[in-house]
Amino acid sequence: MRGPLGAVIGRYTSSDGSDKDGIIKHNRKCRDITFLVIFIAFWVSMIVNSSFGFNQGNPLRLTYGLDYEGNVCGSNHRHRDLTQLELRYWLNPNQVYESGLKDGELKLANARTICLLDCPEPLDDTLSWVCDYPDGDIRMKMDDWIDRNYDYFEFLTPAMRNSSLQLQGPCYPVIFPSVNVYWSCQYIARASNSSLRHWQQMGGVSIQEDMIIDKSIRRSVNSRASVLKRYVADVGKSWPVLIVCGGLVPLFLSIVWLLLIRHFVAAMPWITVVLFNMLLISVTIFYYLKAGWIGDDAVTPIIGEHDPYIHVYGRELTHVRIVAILMTFLSAVAILTSIAIIRRILMATSVLKVAAKVIGEVQALIIFPAIPYAMLAIFYMFWLSAALYLFSSGQVVQNNCNNTNCCAYDLALKKVNCEHCCGYSIRYTPHITVAIFFHLFGCYWATQFFIAASATVIAGSVASYYWAQGEEEASPEIPFLPVFASMKRLGLYNVGSVALGSLVVSFVESVRFILEGIRRRTKVRGNIPDHWLGRMGYYTSRGCLKSVEWTIKSANRNAYIMIAITGKSFCKSSAIATELIINNIMRIGKVNVIGDVILFLGKLCVSLFSALFGFLMLDSHKYRSSHNKVSSPLLPVLACWALGYVVATLFFGVVEMSIDTIILSFCQDSEENEGNAQHAPSLLLETLDSNHEEEFYSYQISPLSFIFRPRFIFFPTVNFLSSRFSLLRSATYSVIKFASLLVKL
Repeated sequence: MRGPLGAVIGRYTSSDGSDKDGIIKHNRKCRDITFLVIFIAFWVSMIVNSSFGFNQGNPLRLTYGLDYEGNVCGSNHRHRDLTQLELRYWLNPNQVYESGLKDGELKLANARTICLLDCPEPLDDTLSWVCDYPDGDIRMKMDDWIDRNYDYFEFLTPAMRNSSLQLQGPCYPVIFPSVNVYWSCQYIARASNSSLRHWQQMGGVSIQEDMIIDKSIRRSVNSRASVLKRYVADVGKSWPVLIVCGGLVPLFLSIVWLLLIRHFVAAMPWITVVLFNMLLISVTIFYYLKAGWIGDDAVTPIIGEHDPYIHVYGRELTHVRIVAILMTFLSAVAILTSIAIIRRILMATSVLKVAAKVIGEVQALIIFPAIPYAMLAIFYMFWLSAALYLFSSGQVVQNNCNNTNCCAYDLALKKVNCEHCCGYSIRYTPHITVAIFFHLFGCYWATQFFIAASATVIAGSVASYYWAQGEEEASPEIPFLPVFASMKRLGLYNVGSVALGSLVVSFVESVRFILEGIRRRTKVRGNIPDHWLGRMGYYTSRGCLKSVEWTIKSANRNAYIMIAITGKSFCKSSAIATELIINNIMRIGKVNVIGDVILFLGKLCVSLFSALFGFLMLDSHKYRSSHNKVSSPLLPVLACWALGYVVATLFFGVVEMSIDTIILSFCQDSEENEGNAQHAPSLLLETLDSNHEEEFYSYQISPLSFIFRPRFIFFPTVNFLSSRFSLLRSATYSVIKFASLLVKL
């Protein structure tokens, strides 16, 4: 057992050895240097990894397809400018038909494609053609070729015409109408009778008419890889929406919320609960609109004007409908939970009043989160740019399609070429997958680091405020601006500790993500264990991993507080905080749950409003047509929600860390003064030192209170858990102490 914490927290001996009392320990030294070095190496690796993406990637590949020369439609290449030609069109309908057959040797990726300005339509009075890019003997500029609707059939030699009638180019007939589906011209399996008659009169080969010609392209457009590429491209196209709805809107709302907490704290819990339910229902209604269940504004894969009787299926619509159903369920649960916690909102008000008083005394706390916010904004802009290039990196290579019918006329060689007629595709190597996962992990670690650093600075500032209470005169060791003094201590001594804490959370979350993916694949393949013990482990592993994640996040936040106060290493600070909480759980447990719920709902209010505003911006004409069209508002809206939540976490951390820091300081204050805290604010004493201890045991917690945010590691809700609680408490404390010993070694 350790001795009294008076040597660690509270009133310290000054660094010069004199008897002068101190409030926050100043004789510090650098902690967790190993993890500081790892963190620096991580940033260097992120830069190297991103430079690989910038060198190899092209974000246009996420949206547009490749033509028969391996060029990306919509981009400018060295020998051919395709900037205006964004649509991919399959020239040979028989190749498309063959690619849809189960036993067909030709794959759609090897069917001949070309980049066009718009999807060609068959004519009634004559047969229209789409010819290859002008080359060789066809001396024509690209602009003239476009003006002629891609048709130079009249300039072909007899040999070229005969080759074209065999569907080997360089010109191909337009027999089927097509529609622009995500920048690919999808055939409508309804051949034009007049065009087909003209084709037959000219002696053209037989053209297959079947629904397969429609399904083959649709299967390719709706493949999982294609949908994922479009989702990533949607985020890149909607970057103005992300800046406004993921950055500026939550910044404004978070500051407003803090100011309202400062001046109207009694009303804010009620306003937060009501506003949360209204916003959740509003976002759900928008998903219903995009799902097509309300009105006629459903997500459609067709770009531009088209025949209203043409309906094309898109996987994105299914995803939106799934999210709409999920949001409906969450809305119902949220409303029921809000009703359940109405009686406990007054308790949340008393806790928030303590934080409001701290914000009023240390007013720089309201402005401070703008610093990590600006740093995160710069990081996210860099990260998003690198992510777009990493996801689109790879090498454009020609496919190997031996023994398939891909012969086509080569204008440069002046003959039909059957040797190098295969299509092109983007080849992804395994190291690209590793680079993408590392990039995603880096984003999560960096986010957790900035949040942790912000929390540590706030904790140091609030601790200075707490331990100055009850003094006859202001202590000289409390600086005029405690926020900047706390930032200085963090930067000089404890960056490694914060890096370690954020790394632990990121690592556990990554492991949980990987195991969840394995669990889903196992479930899909039907490889669930048959034995009851194996099935129990299979179904409980997910909850156990989530519980471990929550526990670590909770321990981290308390560790950051002790790091700010004591300057100890991460593991040592976590052990001190855990013992403090365990020794005082009966006094402090009841003040956290409802307060955490209100703060969590406040974050969701900010993030949901950001998502709602994102819906409104994405519903404008700019993002519904032309090359800026987003395939689905799903991912940009979710990105706005996530960014809004991160921004809200930075600013709401002022209130959260104020409450937590004061409570931990109160615990130590009580221990040092035999149960009578000398520095605690009167509002906190009124909340904690009430004579209703029995209410703690009869306290009925909402079932979702643990789901929202279990702040402290342990919370014995009913009497029959007390024995289990003691055992778990001892085991956890032993683990933390063992970890601290390992760090020392």
